[in-house]
Amino acid sequence: MTFTEELRGLLPLRPAALLTRPADVLAARRLADSLSAQGVRHGDPGRPRRTFSDLLVFRIDGDDAPAAMVKHPRSARATASLAHECDAVRRLAGDERLGSWRRLLPLVEERRLEGPLPLVVETCLPGVEADALLRRSPELARRVAESALTTIRELHLATGRTEEVTPHVADWVEPRLAVLAEEVRWCRRGEGARALPAVREQVERALAGRRLLVAWTHGDFHPGNVLLTEGRGPLSGVIDWAGAVPDGPALLDCHTFVLTMRHQLAGREFGAVVADVVRRASLRPEDRRLLAEGRALAPGPEAETALTLLAWLWHVAGNLEKSARYGRSHRWVADNVVSVLGEVLAHNSPQSPRSRWRTP
Repeated sequence: MTFTEELRGLLPLRPAALLTRPADVLAARRLADSLSAQGVRHGDPGRPRRTFSDLLVFRIDGDDAPAAMVKHPRSARATASLAHECDAVRRLAGDERLGSWRRLLPLVEERRLEGPLPLVVETCLPGVEADALLRRSPELARRVAESALTTIRELHLATGRTEEVTPHVADWVEPRLAVLAEEVRWCRRGEGARALPAVREQVERALAGRRLLVAWTHGDFHPGNVLLTEGRGPLSGVIDWAGAVPDGPALLDCHTFVLTMRHQLAGREFGAVVADVVRRASLRPEDRRLLAEGRALAPGPEAETALTLLAWLWHVAGNLEKSARYGRSHRWVADNVVSVLGEVLAHNSPQSPRSRWRTP
C-alpha cells in the first residue's frame, strides 16, 4: 500500500461540512439554475448536504410547484446507483398489486444522468426520518419498529410468493461476496479470503430446502430510509430504493431494520451488532420478539443467523458499491467487515482464536 492510499484510509467517510459547504452551495445553485433554464422547476436550493453514498442532496421550493428533492451524483458509482433507484421506483409505481401503498414512494419528476450536471428530481414526501426521531426520542423505538415492519410486510405480501429458496440463494449471496473481494483488500488474501466462502457455506446450509417469501425487497430498509407523519404517526414514505430487487428474501428487510435500529440505539457499529448475533448463534430475545410480532421471524436460530448474515452482506456490499470510500476506510472495514468475518470463521472453526482478528 502506498503512502497516499494509507493516508486516504485514515480520512473520515464524509468530509467536514464546513470545508465542503462553499463548493456544495455553488454546485446546488448551478443545478437549480439548469432546471430553471429547462423550464422544469424554479426555486432557490436549500442547504445542500453530502451523503455517504457520493450524492449531493438539497431541497428546492418554488412559488408555483410543490417542494422537491434534488440528488446530484458525484461519482460514476453514485450515478449507477441512482439509475437503479429510478428504475425500481418506476416499476413499483406501475405495479397495480400495490394499490394505495404506492403513496409511500417518491415520484421521479426529472431524470438527467448524462452530461456535466447529472441529477434526479423527486417529490418531497412528508414526515421526518425515523433515525432523526429516534435520536431525539429513543423511547419511541418499539412504536417505530412496529409501524415500519407492518408497512414493509404489506409490500412483501402484495408482491411475493412463498417458495423453496435453494435456487435463489446463490443469486442473493455470490454477487455481494464478489463486491467484498473486489473492494476490500483484506478480503482478497489470508484469513479474509477464507472467510468469504465460510459466509456462503453458512447461509446456504441454513437456508437450503426452506420455503420463504420471495418478493420485492427494499434491500436497505433502516430507520434513515423511513419517514413518519408528524414524527410519530404511521409511515408517510419509504426512500432510497437503490438496492431494491423484485425477487429478494422478504425477511431480509425486517431483519435489517431491527438490526440497524439496535446499532443506532446502542451506539455500536453495525458490524458489532451482527458479530454478536453470529457469536451467540441467535438474535437477542427482544429483537426476536419484535420480528415475531411482525410475523417476520426466520424459522429457527440457524435461519436467524443466516438472515442476519445476509442482511449484513447486502448492507456492506451496497455501501461498497455506492462509494469507493468505504473500502478505503481502515476503520469502517475493521468495524464492519473484519469483525463479522472473524466471528464467522471462529463459529465454523472453533479452534481459531478470536484474538487473531486485527484491523487491516
